[in-house]
Amino acid sequence: MSLPENRSRRDFLVASSAAAAAASFATIVPSTVLAADGRTAPNDKINLGVIGIGPRCTYDMKSILPFKDVQCVAIADVQASRRDAGKTLVDSHYGNNDCVLYNDFRELLDRKDIDAVIIATGDRWHAAASILAAEAGKDVYSEKPCGITIADCQKLADAMNREKRVFQAGTQRRSVANYAKAVEIAQSGKLGKIHTLHASVYRPVLDNTWLPQEKEPVKDVCDWNMWLGPAAWRPFNQAYVNGRWRGQWDFDSGARLLDWGAHTLDICQWANNADDSMPIEYVPGEQNITCHYANGVKLVLDFLPEPFGKREPYYITRLGTCPVRFVGEAGWVETGDSGEIVVEPESLAKQLPEATKRVNGLDVSTHARNFFDCIRSRELTAANQNVMRRSHIACHAAALAWILGRKLTIDPVKEEFVGDDEANLMRARGTREWTA
Repeated sequence: MSLPENRSRRDFLVASSAAAAAASFATIVPSTVLAADGRTAPNDKINLGVIGIGPRCTYDMKSILPFKDVQCVAIADVQASRRDAGKTLVDSHYGNNDCVLYNDFRELLDRKDIDAVIIATGDRWHAAASILAAEAGKDVYSEKPCGITIADCQKLADAMNREKRVFQAGTQRRSVANYAKAVEIAQSGKLGKIHTLHASVYRPVLDNTWLPQEKEPVKDVCDWNMWLGPAAWRPFNQAYVNGRWRGQWDFDSGARLLDWGAHTLDICQWANNADDSMPIEYVPGEQNITCHYANGVKLVLDFLPEPFGKREPYYITRLGTCPVRFVGEAGWVETGDSGEIVVEPESLAKQLPEATKRVNGLDVSTHARNFFDCIRSRELTAANQNVMRRSHIACHAAALAWILGRKLTIDPVKEEFVGDDEANLMRARGTREWTA
């Protein structure tokens, strides 16, 4: 259903999503990376399974396949065309025909020889599949957004901590050099006291339009029940599986705010040394959502009318997509996916080292390398479950403030909204019984 002009965002949510209590869903380092004495064996390969191999995962895998200590051994996807394309990609790289295909990812998780999985389904599946993988003893790299509700993010983080699994959220800009350098500058004191952080996001949308029903394909071509998974049922339309699910409330995350916010707000959290917390106030406006941390720092989520085009006057267009800006009493720093960093004042800019290589912010190689290294060391990754939990919940809180059209205050420890029962009910939503 579309959102009529005379309906409020609040009414839309009440009608389209029944709030539900969050349901709950032997921790051993994978045997294939253990030496005889129980320590990790650095010369052994990590066996990797893939769950969902669309365009983003294909991009990820092109960075992962060259790793000599990782072997992709299996792919699960509900669409035959994507399974076959994934197998061609993997087998062509290794020069064999060994990659095993599955329609149902639960069969992949049953394999004891698989140590880790990359989960790159649509948003609706990320949390549920990650939790099942952790309970099956797998380490998890999950594309973002990692959960489509606050409750999903909480359950996911709790599962990873409970099962003692290594987890990496696919917020790869945590591992891209120019973003790290911008954070370093903000934390160095050279900009003076930081008072404002800017994170670019899409203009939020709220839509749940059902496309016309089409004949459902045979299960082996596209398993529609498994494609929907925990999301609410609706009739099949090929456009959904081709990517038209984006922007749909039932399938997407936080009115699309997390598409970029999961990256940009996350980097702002890092710059503010707030990985163990989150903003406590969220105030929606026409052009942005203004958030406030307990330490007085302001975070502004700027709605970009043309996120992939002209980004002025908010940001410097040439710096690329997903820009962030950190402003202090003595200057500011801004960066984006182009790899360039702009700093004011000029005296500070002259102190920046000459970049020898610019890395586009979409690149996942360093972030994936960190994940596989942590599988061996059992250390926390750069974008571990605790980091993900707080930055994702902050994004969802901002989205709910926009949906409800009012200021929300959250207790960052309890992760509950203060004095707002309606907002608290919207931290979770009902899920569909998809198991078969």
